Amino acid sequence: MSLYRRLASQSTLIFGARLGGAGLIFVVQAMIARFWGAEILGEYLVIIATVNLVAVVMPLGFQTIGTYFAAEYRARQDRRQLRAFLMRAYGHAVGMFAALVILGHPLLDLLGQGASTLALHFVPACLLAFGTTMVFINGAVLVGLKRPLAGFLADTIFRPMVVIAAFAGASIFLSSPDTAFTVMLWVVGIGYAVISIVHFGFVVSAARSIGQASSLDDPQHVRRWWRFALPWVLISLATDFFFDIDLLILSAHMPREELAVFGICTRIFSLISFGVAAVYAVIMPDMFESEASDDRAGFHRKVGEANLVAGALSALLFIGMSLLGPFALRLFGPEFAAGAMPLSVLCLALLVRSLMGPASVVLSIHDRPWSSIPAVFLGLATLFVANLLLVPPYGLMGAAVAALIAISLWSISLWYVALRTARVDVSIFAWLRRPHTVPAE
Repeated sequence: MSLYRRLASQSTLIFGARLGGAGLIFVVQAMIARFWGAEILGEYLVIIATVNLVAVVMPLGFQTIGTYFAAEYRARQDRRQLRAFLMRAYGHAVGMFAALVILGHPLLDLLGQGASTLALHFVPACLLAFGTTMVFINGAVLVGLKRPLAGFLADTIFRPMVVIAAFAGASIFLSSPDTAFTVMLWVVGIGYAVISIVHFGFVVSAARSIGQASSLDDPQHVRRWWRFALPWVLISLATDFFFDIDLLILSAHMPREELAVFGICTRIFSLISFGVAAVYAVIMPDMFESEASDDRAGFHRKVGEANLVAGALSALLFIGMSLLGPFALRLFGPEFAAGAMPLSVLCLALLVRSLMGPASVVLSIHDRPWSSIPAVFLGLATLFVANLLLVPPYGLMGAAVAALIAISLWSISLWYVALRTARVDVSIFAWLRRPHTVPAE
């Protein structure tokens, strides 16, 4: 099967599963807005954004490098080092969860948030953060072990099922919206923690298929893990959880009802951007193997073909959201129709990101993970300043334009850093300029 066909087929399956699961999540969010009110939906989105940010920090960055090192150890058939890496990653998750349970509430009191929505739902939020952390690690490792479908299974299928079951049960048996919302969070937190442990079983099964290398444990590996993990936790926060950060920033500038509208726009954007992320998730282990075998032509070809598929998909998604976005938003209520134009603006950012290519991944493959950090901070600083300048006068559209400017600036900056430091042009334009053939694989 050619690389084009494999990228299209596997990424389409992953995206299709994500689309179906996200459809259930959107139904739940629409029902929350209609039956419990936009204010409770705004609180729900703030809690989920906080949980995601806490979850990405809990493994201390090891989930962000799980794909990279799992692919390396798979290529080398080194189960010993893979096992050591997994013990370290999951050990961080368990240790940080214990620290969160013990110190989280006092920290919220210290920050003056002792009566906030997050504090009122602290325990279920902690359970949801733990489950999310475990799924982050599980998914990253399974992608590196060339099990992408299993890697995305928990988040794309089972999490939405738990959420919709929890909402349905709470709505049917409880009449008070506040009480029903609390019960829903408890069920989701416990359910997703259980799912994450079952998902961990897939990791154990996949790891057993890796050969046992005869080399002894190398302490140099631990230093390499930390050298990659520390920058990648920042990169992950700025990319995968960009809009969670954005929502927390905007919560100080927008009323809850307007924040709910923009939050739904960002969730739709995150859904469609997952289709592009799936393309790179499929190709990443192959990129690593080409670099490890010093196959420069193969490496550039795989990056270029991934960019071509991702760019074409981004263009189609932009057109599709421009046409269908208004209808999707109206499912949440008439007040959500105001998000149609901001959603189209956000989709332009996905196109820019795809055209510039996977610069952060390529920099890490070339052993330069820290080189991405200046561009990341530039993007976040731009987001903060642009929100201050554009949101007060322009509201939702100002928030969307601020996000577009920030994402475009950091994507172009990352492309330039990769070009200057790693001497690799990861943009789609390099592929279009280069004469090539497409071999079958």
